[in-house]
Amino acid sequence: MSQYQVVDPSTGETVATYPTATDVEVTAAITAAGNAYDGTNAAQRAERAAMIARVAELHLERADELAEIIAQEMGKPVEQSRGEVEFSASIYQYYADEAVKHLADEEIPNEGGGRAFVRRVGLGVILGIMPWNFPYYQVARFAAPNLILGNTILLKHAEQCPRSAEAIEQIYKDAGFGESYVNLRAAHSQIERVIADPRVQGVSLTGSERAGAAVAEIAGRHLKKVVLELGGSDVFMVVDPANLDAAVEMAVSGRIENSGQACNGSKRIVILDRFYDEFAEKFVQAMGAVTSGPASDTGKDIGPLSSLRAAELLSSQVSRAVEQGAKLHIGSTEADGAFFPPTVLSDVTADMDVYTQELFGPAAVLYRVADEDEAVELANSSPYGLGSIVICQDTDRAVAIGDRLQVGMVFINGVGLDAPHLPFGGVKRSGFGRELGRYALEEFANKKLYVFAE
Repeated sequence: MSQYQVVDPSTGETVATYPTATDVEVTAAITAAGNAYDGTNAAQRAERAAMIARVAELHLERADELAEIIAQEMGKPVEQSRGEVEFSASIYQYYADEAVKHLADEEIPNEGGGRAFVRRVGLGVILGIMPWNFPYYQVARFAAPNLILGNTILLKHAEQCPRSAEAIEQIYKDAGFGESYVNLRAAHSQIERVIADPRVQGVSLTGSERAGAAVAEIAGRHLKKVVLELGGSDVFMVVDPANLDAAVEMAVSGRIENSGQACNGSKRIVILDRFYDEFAEKFVQAMGAVTSGPASDTGKDIGPLSSLRAAELLSSQVSRAVEQGAKLHIGSTEADGAFFPPTVLSDVTADMDVYTQELFGPAAVLYRVADEDEAVELANSSPYGLGSIVICQDTDRAVAIGDRLQVGMVFINGVGLDAPHLPFGGVKRSGFGRELGRYALEEFANKKLYVFAE
């Protein structure tokens, strides 16, 4: 039987193993979540919102414990792990405060008769398939809006995150959700049966492009709604910075967030020619000053990658890029266990493998472009379309550039601008659908129409 495992990437030690759910346990989990569903009752939203507020409180009360769990599971430095817990709590609090208002009945002018309105209610059981890179945050942005809406949750977390998955489920139980939220350690081979079950009405997946395509295919066969947040190769576009040093600092921050393992990390740094030489020199120097260490260390910028496999993949991508002619400014083509050094490449051309790949780790690619048109063309050449950052002191110009980018999000003159009330999602091979903000409340809602005779 396959197992979920906690393997500490800082040490390589296997800390704990957990058995995969049996088919009987999978059926029981679906039944429990199905029996708990009563999402047609809009009057209970305020009660559910109050319970979500308690989920927020419990995250903060248990922040140290929760942080230590994911530091060991996936290598996030413990201070940053606590930051993730706190941000997750802010997401829960946002929905506790705002969701009921966002879900108010929508009156529709009805020229042909009497009153008409749309009421948003739940659909049923929603399966969430979550990744390892943000174990708490990803769950928060998926589960909070859906639970208040009235859906119930089956949560299949990443195989390397069983302890955090259990900790989240316990928080939901302690907040009063009972079996409206059920943790499920399913095997990949069991996922189709879960999706096919008529009680399951939708699937939200955050993960790889390959996993998203597979889940979407299964869901399509069974006519189930899907939200996908997949990979990204976001551009950090330096067009006309007000302060070059500040732009360099933002680019480094955008690249090393979560040890470079963020879907919307700034992976391609595109600089107009007149700024390139100075920016590149300062960027390489700043990346060289990034500190790393075990996840339990304090004061470190990055930790190990999530696993030995992740480090080996990044190593192979960087090695292949160098073999094909890319210039390695700083860093390495080799990992040290699960640790990979901050790395900067340039001279990457469209015929190289890395040109269309996502680098999931602290590795950046610098691109020199002649002008704004070439920058936009390069940005849009990626198969991905998640986010982007435009550095330009003329904000009207920045918005005009953003209008030309084939992405779901444009951040102007700043990094780390994500917030609970702002929608998150992409286009092209980065997936479809939106999470966070009021938009997340729309994805798995039955927008039920009521019309009265005049």
